[in-house]
Amino acid sequence: MTETVLLIGGGGREHAIARALDGSDAALYACAGNRNPGIARIAEDFQTLETTDSDAVVEYAESVAANIAVVGPEAPLEAGVADALEAAGIYAFGPKEADARIETDKAFQRRFMAENDVPGNPDFETFDEMEAACEFIDEYDGDLAIKPAGLTGGKGVKVIGDQVTAEEGKKYIRDSEYDRIVLEERLIGEEFTVQAFVANGEFRTAPAVQDHKRAYEGDEGPNTGGMGSYSDATRELPFMTADDYEAAVEIIDAVVDALEDYRGILYGQFMLTSEGPKVIEFNARFGDPEAMNTLPVLETDFLDVLTAARDGESLPDLEFADQATVCKYAVPEGYPTDPKAGAKVKVDEKSAGDALLYYASVDERDDDIYTTTSRSFAVVGVADSITEAEEIAEDALAVAGDEGLHMRHDIGKPDLVQQRIDHVNELRED
Repeated sequence: MTETVLLIGGGGREHAIARALDGSDAALYACAGNRNPGIARIAEDFQTLETTDSDAVVEYAESVAANIAVVGPEAPLEAGVADALEAAGIYAFGPKEADARIETDKAFQRRFMAENDVPGNPDFETFDEMEAACEFIDEYDGDLAIKPAGLTGGKGVKVIGDQVTAEEGKKYIRDSEYDRIVLEERLIGEEFTVQAFVANGEFRTAPAVQDHKRAYEGDEGPNTGGMGSYSDATRELPFMTADDYEAAVEIIDAVVDALEDYRGILYGQFMLTSEGPKVIEFNARFGDPEAMNTLPVLETDFLDVLTAARDGESLPDLEFADQATVCKYAVPEGYPTDPKAGAKVKVDEKSAGDALLYYASVDERDDDIYTTTSRSFAVVGVADSITEAEEIAEDALAVAGDEGLHMRHDIGKPDLVQQRIDHVNELRED
């Protein structure tokens, strides 16, 4: 039986999902606010619509007779699109609005972890009075991470002692338009992500990935949605042990158990500290760029995961190729603070070589492909080692040319990976 799958979202993550379903026994349809040319080539049809408009999404899903929907981005989850699809009798692989709060409401996330004794929760306080938050900064003995409670696309967090001073942090709070702030202890270590496929009370995890949030090489500049990422040919990253990975999986297990009816992807972002993994945050969907590390090496048919989830069956064991991946993003000039939208993206896809090319937040028009204000496209190298995968991705950046785009060339290079290893070794010794 051919399944009819609706993919919701038009970024690099969704292009990776589309590729994972390409070649399976699925008729794929897609909708997004921008026309992603990579997804449009794979899908039977591509509808441009506002993905937070539940009525519009459901209407399109019914028009193509979809029996499974995959919700890619977080904004439709917060808007209750999964709830609306279920009410219309269409299975959505993505959490309902209430469960998506594990991502969309950071104050809820921290309280949820505390109330359910989920390990790895740092010290935190939540505030809806901005002056009270500033007073807490003055009184706290140590550095703090400042987090708006709602969605910020990975760009809202400020870390005292790293990105800003305490005075700059208080000014950021006072000048912001946020109505709730979470202040939590600054975690020192190395970040990593473990993504879990969740349904019917079960979960299956993917290899760990490390994202690079900072805009410029050497981990300098403002936070972004993610400039690139890498994974190793094992479940762990080079700076991790098997015990570190399992400790992260145990935290995910506790969250899945407490959420009870969660379905979709649960993305745990962790900091590997001297005391083991601590939780930076949870996301209720595939990471972007982490989906582009995970799905190309997934050897299990992703459609089998979706149908098992829908049919209430046990999820299949996930098989991943023993290969490393390196993803590098090309973004508009000025991203993330002052991105220049509307520039033509001249992509010579043939020059990508052995790399995988994923279109992200670009808009395909009749005459060409144009940048938006977010990340434009990513290249991914897949090989037996991180070094080899990085070389493939780096060579493929020639598809970007040298006009109107910016990228980080250091992601996945041996020197930067070794810095991560040395940092964790120092933490363990201390």
